[in-house]
Amino acid sequence: MAPSTSSTSVMSVVAVLLLLFPVAPALLPSAQIILAACKTVGGGSTYFDVQFCEEALGSVAGSVHSLNYQDLGGLAVGLLANNATSTRDKIGRLLRGGGGGGGDVKLKPENDAAVGWCLQSCWSLYGGIVEDGSASSAAIKAGKLGEATAILEKAADAAKKCEDGFGKGSVASPLTTEDDDAYKLAKLGVALLRFA
Repeated sequence: MAPSTSSTSVMSVVAVLLLLFPVAPALLPSAQIILAACKTVGGGSTYFDVQFCEEALGSVAGSVHSLNYQDLGGLAVGLLANNATSTRDKIGRLLRGGGGGGGDVKLKPENDAAVGWCLQSCWSLYGGIVEDGSASSAAIKAGKLGEATAILEKAADAAKKCEDGFGKGSVASPLTTEDDDAYKLAKLGVALLRFA
């Protein structure tokens, strides 16, 4: 039995609608919270965008159903601490001449002194970020958001100072990605805590 003309037309209309308006998968509650928060803090930010915020927080939030801005700020602090620890490890490998991890960066002999000086400075700056991470987390848990924000601003300045050192030394930075991420994570934490 051949389908009727009206049922064929209905099926065609449904097919066209599905092509034009695909059914989006439902977001987990944590993803919905993160998306809303990221649109709020990242939509007009000059430091990071909504996508950076979503990817960063989404990588650690899991399926938590109840997150507020203070909780999200704490997640940003944790990500910053992880970034700073791995960056410090990379700096150590570079200083030992082993490359930045996977052999991706090798120092050139003509730049060794300048790069070495910059790396030493960055080693110290990232050490401060690592040390301050637990103080920032404790401040957030205690509701001392102004104190946590000040620590995060200091971390953002440290990451920027690290990167700027290479420019002043007229040498290419092997830490550009890490410095950029650390800066953005610190600024993300600040932005989230301002809404807490």
